[in-house]
Amino acid sequence: MERRDILRVGAVSIGAVGFSGALWKEAFAAAAQPGPGPYGPLLAPDTNGIALPAGFTSRVVARSGRKVGTTAYTWHWAPDGGACFAEGSGWIYVSNSEIPLFGGASAIRFNAAGDIISSYRILANTNLNCAGGATPWGTWLSCEEIALGRVMETDPRGIKPAVERTRLGRFKHEAAACDADHRVVYLTEDETDGCFYRFVPDVWGDLDTGRLQVLCAPAGTTSGPVTWQNIPDRDGIPTATRSQVGAALRFNGGEGCWYTGGVCYFTTKGDNRVWAYTAATQTIDLAYDDSLVPPGTAPLTGVDNITGSPSSGDLFVAEDGGNLEICVITPDGVVAPFLRITGQDSSEVTGPAFNPAGNRLYFSSQRGTSGSSTGSGGITYEVSGPFRA
Repeated sequence: MERRDILRVGAVSIGAVGFSGALWKEAFAAAAQPGPGPYGPLLAPDTNGIALPAGFTSRVVARSGRKVGTTAYTWHWAPDGGACFAEGSGWIYVSNSEIPLFGGASAIRFNAAGDIISSYRILANTNLNCAGGATPWGTWLSCEEIALGRVMETDPRGIKPAVERTRLGRFKHEAAACDADHRVVYLTEDETDGCFYRFVPDVWGDLDTGRLQVLCAPAGTTSGPVTWQNIPDRDGIPTATRSQVGAALRFNGGEGCWYTGGVCYFTTKGDNRVWAYTAATQTIDLAYDDSLVPPGTAPLTGVDNITGSPSSGDLFVAEDGGNLEICVITPDGVVAPFLRITGQDSSEVTGPAFNPAGNRLYFSSQRGTSGSSTGSGGITYEVSGPFRA
């Protein structure tokens, strides 16, 4: 799907400990600005067409329509949002498939040495699975980006069947972020007049029952106090979910969503902004606005999925458009390219996620060199190297 300018935030992998919200808020009191990145300049593209800083290497771990490693499993088309989960001494990377009607999600299991030991499907026959979010109890929320879209709770290990969580609302879902401190799940909506939601479960860890609420404030609010109101009909029929509460604050194309240390950061592609919702004070602020970056200087010119380093507090933002980069945003407010995919101008970068140790970064080129969402276009990569502690 289309993504454009913005950002400055990320989503932390399962088990990760990110910078506190207070530190992030202090660091980003002013808008992040272009500057020298912590990893240095990008070198010439490697044999996989990935330009990386010195000391980093890439490998291809899966291609759409082909077997994954030595496994018998064929990787899905149009890989999109993803996350990593600890699994014994290794880990699992899950990835959505943004394909109509047959989307779903797949997983790759790695051992402690990073070898691929299995691959398998964890969700099938769902529609345009774009982004989502990992839960503290070890499941993956896979979100449908369609009108009346659903959230499906899936098992990264592929043992338990996926469960439809319609209590989280039927709308054009994009991403989800779990706030274990306040026991809610935040949700973004990819509409030009979309809303920002939270689900308050009756029992934390069980998404089967609870209240769906929408963030409310006067139109045009960019900072200050907000309130939450219950959505009367979470099924969105006959009245769309976003149209049921007149006081709801509108957001122009909700995208990534990430929670840490009391603050939920979420992005809107239509106006190239990153918002910060502080749960304790129930206030919102603008963490980034591209109109505050000098024209022609922004290294980040698109937004898609986002993630965060488990240890350094660095954020990694994948571009859809621009020059197909993943940009790093440091806690001291510097934005710089971390990697660039070359020779794939009709694609987009999706699904960035760190393994639990924080020394391997996974991501995909959704349409690869072919520019096609079907067939063998999609490519899923791993980058390893001296990520900051």
